[in-house]
Amino acid sequence: MNLDTVVETVYAAARLHPVPDRRFGIAVATVDGRVHGQGSWQEPFAVQSIAKVFALALVIAADGDKIWARVGRRPSSRPYHAISELDVESGIPRNPLINAGALVVVDRLLEVTGGQACHGVLDLIRVEAAAAGVEMDAAVAEHERERSERNLALAHLMAAYGNLHQGVDQVLTHYIWQCAITASCRDLTLAALLFARGGVRADGRRLISPQDTRRINATMLACGAYDASADIAHRVGLPLKSGVGGGILALAPGVGAVCAWGPGLDSSGNSVSGLLALEHFAALSGWSVF
Repeated sequence: MNLDTVVETVYAAARLHPVPDRRFGIAVATVDGRVHGQGSWQEPFAVQSIAKVFALALVIAADGDKIWARVGRRPSSRPYHAISELDVESGIPRNPLINAGALVVVDRLLEVTGGQACHGVLDLIRVEAAAAGVEMDAAVAEHERERSERNLALAHLMAAYGNLHQGVDQVLTHYIWQCAITASCRDLTLAALLFARGGVRADGRRLISPQDTRRINATMLACGAYDASADIAHRVGLPLKSGVGGGILALAPGVGAVCAWGPGLDSSGNSVSGLLALEHFAALSGWSVF
């Protein structure tokens, strides 16, 4: 079955799932740059936690493996904004793909970019996707700021343990704006080819080493879907990162990337139709790391 047929079949199956908001899109990009899409695949949405993967790549590009002294690589059994686990573990987040870990990554990214953390992530996605229309949405950022009490608590707790080096307000602001980046399934699949190509950018320059790319991909597989990561690894078999904006970005090393978007979320914060689509896609395409 060719990729166009796979994408059409997956799109049709995902549309059958009963969710309140029926919008849905899916895009697939191969490492040679070809893109296939169905539905709302070119409609921008807030990337939210998907941005965490690109921020991590930028920090590793600047610092190598130093960030792993400040954030772990273990799955969390708690929700993505949980506080109790962080306090028990002396301010060291379980992994960089939950909110506490992402705040540590933003803290370091502020240092290595001279205070331009969120703009660094925005520029990386824009350039890799060749999409000048990728922007930060002020309305999304304002909404995030209005409900940021738990993230503020996480940041203050880590600062109390000495695991934040920049000011809490600055870290939280850049984290919020990073989450407010809006991009389409098409944009994110092309940007994520960076990880499918082993750390090589669209222009052929290397951003991160093959070993560091494997570590990021492994972290996505183990931790990319919050407290549901293990179950979703079992169902899909691909490294992925979800976001509460309804997007799920997955990749097959050496092959390509796929992004599904559907606004309806499950109790863990993952897109219901997106997960269904990725499960079907992995079965039909053979894109699995197992």
